[in-house]
This record gives sequence, C-alpha cells and structure tokens, in this order.
Amino acid sequence: MKKKRYYPAVLTLTAVLMVAGAGIGKAWAYFTTFSEAAGGYTIHLGDRTEFTEEFSNQTKHLVVTSDADSDPIYVRAKAFSGSPYPLTYSGDGWTLGADNYYYYGSIVNGGESTKALDIRIDHIPVDGEKAEKDYFNVVVIYESTPVKYHEDGTAYTIGETDWSELLDSGSTTGTNEPEVQTSAGGGDHL
Repeated sequence: MKKKRYYPAVLTLTAVLMVAGAGIGKAWAYFTTFSEAAGGYTIHLGDRTEFTEEFSNQTKHLVVTSDADSDPIYVRAKAFSGSPYPLTYSGDGWTLGADNYYYYGSIVNGGESTKALDIRIDHIPVDGEKAEKDYFNVVVIYESTPVKYHEDGTAYTIGETDWSELLDSGSTTGTNEPEVQTSAGGGDHL
C-alpha cells in the first residue's frame, strides 16, 4: 500500500520535469552558441553634417558644415513661419529651386562649410499693431545628400541629384531665442 501513496507524487514530479525540460532546448541552444570576440575595426557608417543657426536683427543666418571625413555633399534648406510673418531669403551661392527649397550651388567637401543663407522676417508687429502671439517662430528644414558621379567621373548637377537619399543631419547649434524689440517708451514688443 505504501507504493500507491508515492505513485501520485512520482507522477506529479515526472510531469513537472517534462514541462521544465520542454523549454530547456532554446535556453540550452543559447548557452552552447554564445561566443566572444576581441579586437575591432572602426566602421564608417555614413556622412554627417552640422547646421549652425544664429539669429539677429530679425534674420536667421544658416551655415551647413560637413564633417571632416565625409564624402562630398549637396545641401538644401527651406524655412516656414506663420502667415503674418513673410520671409525673404538671401545669400551668396544659394538659389531658389522649383520645389521652394534653396539649394547651395557648390559641392560641400568634407570639413567645408556653405556660405550663410540669411532668412529675414519681413514684418514684425510694432507699436499699435496686434501680434497673433507673443513671439514668432521660424522653422528651418535642412537636407543634405551625397554627390553622385557619372561614368565619366563628372558630378551630377543639383538638378540631377536624387534627394531621397538623405544624410544624418547631426545637430543644430546656435542662438534661437526669440528676439524682443524694445520701443523708445521701454515697453517690450515683437
């Protein structure tokens, strides 16, 4: 009779071991295939560009710099603001494209920078005018793409360039604080 009393306990223990053993296959495969490597090589994963924005006298001054080890790139930019704040663009080497982007006309090689693209806010409310908000905001989109070459070694023009292959834009630096104008009476206005 003692055999019958242990029979359910042995059967339960066997069932628990079988369930636990069913999942050990994947864990055992992990422990037996783990490996470790020593040493390493630097991998160049792509080109980066840095954008600098400075703001003064109702104008954003934009400069794009390519990292020193980057391949040659083309650059374009476009700015947005609220409708009461129209924008005027200017800058040596920058031209307006059909898609309303401003294109830098020269190839930017590694370690080089573009000339500044100035984006001026044409109208800021002054004494007596009502501003929609206390401050205005100008958002700038920057894009850069690697320069591709024809079989004869000549670079594609900006018009031939495929802008769907964009590069990592890195970071933006500069002063982007809202500019407050002070009237002669000492009050703060936009």
